Amino acid sequence: MSFILNIETATKNCSVSVAKDGKTIACNELADEGYSHAEKLHVFIEEVIAKAGISVQDLNAIAVSQGPGSYTGLRIGVSAAKGLCYALNIPLIAVDTLQTLASQAGVIDGKIIPMLDARRMEVYSAIFNSDLTVERAIKAEIIDENSFQEYTDKLYFVGDCADKCKAVLIKDNFVFLENVKYPSAQAMSKISFDKYQKSDTVDVAYFEPYYLKDFMIAPPKKQ
Repeated sequence: MSFILNIETATKNCSVSVAKDGKTIACNELADEGYSHAEKLHVFIEEVIAKAGISVQDLNAIAVSQGPGSYTGLRIGVSAAKGLCYALNIPLIAVDTLQTLASQAGVIDGKIIPMLDARRMEVYSAIFNSDLTVERAIKAEIIDENSFQEYTDKLYFVGDCADKCKAVLIKDNFVFLENVKYPSAQAMSKISFDKYQKSDTVDVAYFEPYYLKDFMIAPPKKQ
């Protein structure tokens, strides 16, 4: 029996779950426009552990979303996960944010394209087969009317980019699953358990989130 705490903070959704042998038994999440991760994350961790009926000492591993995504959100999640791993002397598991998002599509045919907003018409995206094997690795790309034109399979788009991409991605085989907007810690449970069974863990001291693009600080506006 293994208990894994899953932390997903790569987007506006602050999401935490406890899984027992790969099945979610407790989850708290809130998609807040104000990015309240710093205030909510540790509260959610305490609440899901209590809901699961276990103590923090019962945890066998911590899984955290590795990105891509929000710089600040990823930093908050990874810092919390590392702190718990150090305190409890348990392993850290890194989970691909876009794989988590793709797994929420729940389709059995075609291909899944998870996309996260990277401002303007740029997105962070990858392409997965319906069995969640990788068809194309993660990259940052500009979406236009020529994007994904080479695919004749049914393409299922998930993520927070539907509003800005639907106007240009209009082929008949393009399907937007608008109910799947943000990655959730609930969907991390099976992925993290599979990694735990394979001892697929990362170095707690040296692990860094996968930002994909360098963090840019805008210069202050002139008064």
